[in-house]
Amino acid sequence: MYVGTLSFDLLLGDVHSLKEKRSLVRPIVAELQRKYAVSAAETGHQNLHRRAEIGLAMVSGDTGHLTDVLDRCERLVAGRPEVELLSVRRRLHSDED
Repeated sequence: MYVGTLSFDLLLGDVHSLKEKRSLVRPIVAELQRKYAVSAAETGHQNLHRRAEIGLAMVSGDTGHLTDVLDRCERLVAGRPEVELLSVRRRLHSDED
C-alpha cells in the first residue's frame, strides 16, 4: 500500500475578502475530488485573503498509478489562471515506512 500527498501553496489574484477567497478555493478542491477521487481540503492560511494551502492525499497499491494521478492533480492546479502556484510539496509513503 502506498500513500501519496501533495501540498499546494497558492497566491490568489485580486481577492479582498475571505468570501472571495472561498469562491476561488472551493471549486479547485471540488474539481480535484471529482476528477481524481482524491481527498482534498484547504489546509492552511485560512485567515489570509490572498494565500491558500490545499492538501490532498491518495492511497493506491501501485506507485506508478499514484504518481500519475498526483502529476495530473499538480497540472490541474498549476493550470488554473486565477491562482499562482508558489510551491508544491510531494510525499510518498509505503506501509513499510
